Amino acid sequence: MLFQSAHSQANVPQLMAADSLFNQQSYKEAMEIYELNYQLGIYSPAMLLKMAFISEGIGNSELATLYLTKYYDLSPYPETLTKIKTLTGQKELYGYEVSDASRFLLWLVEFREIIVASLTIILVLSLIILWSRGKKLTEARFYWPSVILICLIFVTNNFLKAPTSALITKSPTLIMSKPTAGGEPVDLVEPGHRVKIRSSKDIWYEIEWKDQIAYIKKDHVTRL
Repeated sequence: MLFQSAHSQANVPQLMAADSLFNQQSYKEAMEIYELNYQLGIYSPAMLLKMAFISEGIGNSELATLYLTKYYDLSPYPETLTKIKTLTGQKELYGYEVSDASRFLLWLVEFREIIVASLTIILVLSLIILWSRGKKLTEARFYWPSVILICLIFVTNNFLKAPTSALITKSPTLIMSKPTAGGEPVDLVEPGHRVKIRSSKDIWYEIEWKDQIAYIKKDHVTRL
């Protein structure tokens, strides 16, 4: 957690420089810095919007859609989905439904470092209290809060992750019933739809598509 925080703080000057370049309309230079940080997993909703703006400006609708789709994960506004439909030229898009449970999970993932840090501080304080009263607290029940905190920290830091999703980027894309060319076609779709990835099998992804399990070729999608 400390390494991640230090790494994020080290990129703050870079992102401030990129924002300055963006405001000066030096979009190419700003985009280079944004893309580098995006690849490192360091981005904010504002940064994603700027990347989408630049990508659309240079005529790369695919990249603009990708960044807006990622932005939609963080801020699921209807206007964003409308813009994605405009970029992809589609009236209906599948895979953008966001339930309250999904929003809560995304919120937990976004603030995972803060949650882990808070739990760690509470754990340290509880251990200090136990150490200061070590001889007086001989019953096992006094140690259960510390054990629970350790378990919560471990689970939050290692297993709290958003579902893996991908954006369909190739036109047209066949969604199959089996991970083989001999499978039956389930659907034929255009770019813009989003799918949840369940697992990886050779050149195929096992996905969720319209409440059923299906398969799609890896080179037809871009992971988010």
